[in-house]
Amino acid sequence: SGGGVGRGMAGGCRLLLVLALGRAAAPPGGMLYPRETPSRERKELGGLWSFRADFSPGRDAGFVQRWYRQPLRQTGPVIDMPVPASFNDITQDPSLENYIGWVWYEKEVLLPLRWLQDDLNTRVVLRFGSAHYYSIVWVNGVQVVEHEGGHLPFEADISSIVQGSPGIPCRITVALNNTLTPYTLPPGSIQYMNDKTRYPKNYFVQNIRFDFFNYAGIHRPVVLYTTPSVYIDDITVTTTSSESIAMVQYQVSVVGSTLYSLSLSLRDQEGKVVATGDGPAGELKVLNPNLWWPYLMHENPGYRYSLEVKMQAQANGALLEDVYTLPVGIRTIHITSTQFLVNGRPFYFHGVNKHEDADIRGKGLDWPLVAKDFNLLRWLGANSFRTSHYPYAEEIMDLCDAYGIVVIDECPGVGIKMLESFGNKSLQHHLLVMEELIRRDKNRPSVVMWSVANEPASELPPAAYYFKTVIAHTKALDPSRPVTFVTDANYALDHGAPYVDVICVNSYFSWYHDPGHLEVITLQLTTQFENWYKTYKKPIIQSEYGADSVPGLHSDPPLMFSEEYQKAMLEKYHSVFDKKRKEYVIGELIWNFADFMTNQGTTRVLGNKKGIFTRQRQPKSAAFVLRERYWKIANESSCLPPIIKSHTLFL
Repeated sequence: SGGGVGRGMAGGCRLLLVLALGRAAAPPGGMLYPRETPSRERKELGGLWSFRADFSPGRDAGFVQRWYRQPLRQTGPVIDMPVPASFNDITQDPSLENYIGWVWYEKEVLLPLRWLQDDLNTRVVLRFGSAHYYSIVWVNGVQVVEHEGGHLPFEADISSIVQGSPGIPCRITVALNNTLTPYTLPPGSIQYMNDKTRYPKNYFVQNIRFDFFNYAGIHRPVVLYTTPSVYIDDITVTTTSSESIAMVQYQVSVVGSTLYSLSLSLRDQEGKVVATGDGPAGELKVLNPNLWWPYLMHENPGYRYSLEVKMQAQANGALLEDVYTLPVGIRTIHITSTQFLVNGRPFYFHGVNKHEDADIRGKGLDWPLVAKDFNLLRWLGANSFRTSHYPYAEEIMDLCDAYGIVVIDECPGVGIKMLESFGNKSLQHHLLVMEELIRRDKNRPSVVMWSVANEPASELPPAAYYFKTVIAHTKALDPSRPVTFVTDANYALDHGAPYVDVICVNSYFSWYHDPGHLEVITLQLTTQFENWYKTYKKPIIQSEYGADSVPGLHSDPPLMFSEEYQKAMLEKYHSVFDKKRKEYVIGELIWNFADFMTNQGTTRVLGNKKGIFTRQRQPKSAAFVLRERYWKIANESSCLPPIIKSHTLFL
């Protein structure tokens, strides 16, 4: 972990206007992914948007001059900015690379006439997959939504603004602030440098306590979509199964009327209806179900049914129908003091930690990159990853569901180090973030556990109440999944560990501790596992371990930063894992899947180099070590026929 700075010029506390605007609360209701159905259309708004960073001394010119009241190009110069993408690496302007404060985006779109004419019976909704960090959105100069948090979706019903004005462009304006404070998630702090002999007037830095670059921008797809005025707002599904029967419990909420009917059909992958139901809550019985299995646990991993929900209602003298289809995976999760069971069978996490990070696009969703990453994961024999250190794009999660890649779904609770970040203000926001995350991902079979934080200062006394509260809240929202957080604290001092279901521990023996001394790993790692298990009697995942390696740097005997040192460290860790996975260690997640960008610092040469792949997704020597290991573990524990095993090996 590390700190860093983002440089800029700003005046006084106006920079933190974000805090004066009031905290954005999560709206009640659902956050279904916008899918096209017989009753719903969607329009993608990706591409080039107009963009301007507010370099005024107080970063507040956009609000003082009300840039949202007219097209952005009329209030000053604009540049083209791709969406989705981070803005930091797109231009040659170093002041934008490290910019902290308000930036403004704008897009004008023409809406289909049919969206605008039936204004009584059609809703038009504007939805953002995510924007980092704090967003205010106007449509045609009218504020429609405000949202805090950089990694989860938000939306607004804009029907009343756009309907009745056919042929007039719909102007969408977004003000976005990437400032992090002790009370944001992740937290940070603004530090003003007041020594006028060393810094210009009003010079400040953004301090952070996490080791990845604080990319900002509209990072995920922006869409307009329609529903009828009476519509399916949310669907919640849980599943149970025995050998021959599965039960799919469902709840459906409808908004816009209390007079409606609901019918449900569950279809298999051939389109055959295997169960039907009606009403807002109930249970579907599936005979001889195809279970959702993780990758390499079954010859047909990631099996999903389609739950088609149809609603009919009378409104404004018309019969309205809304249809939504939700993919459903039937699987169960159970943990014991030594095992993690998927569908009653022991599951061992052999996977990775990732980042949403790549050249130029930063944290922006990019389909070629996503496809490449999943091909590399499957080539590697990885069956799982943690969404370190924030929720990933819904499109990525969809592929985890489809491919059987198991996910530990982590909220943005990284860098919670300062005492003031454990107070009620932070706690309330953390609870809200967990509500938003669970609302988004609750129906995903790939998500088997929630993680509420990464490497917090859990040795501080307030951490006990803080994590007891966050974990209890998470379990109340979703009783069906275990909850954890990822610790690097001493086992005897960790105030949050008593409340987790699975111990997830990070350690970097012979790297951050005893650097260069590979010979200490076996003893220190064995002691770590035994201390944690003796204290808590809970299954343990090694949630991070690894070493930086500069591709092409070689040394024998192995020296730090060489590819040989990274390989040797992994092999030392693996020998201990192989002993302890026969007892209570249920997983190992390498840090990291690929090299990624960080703030500049004397220990970071163009970012963190702990990837087993380069930032451009080319393998280092360690990737082949891990591939051989993961396929060996998969073949030992798999029930696949030999023909599948041998063919799968050469994906």
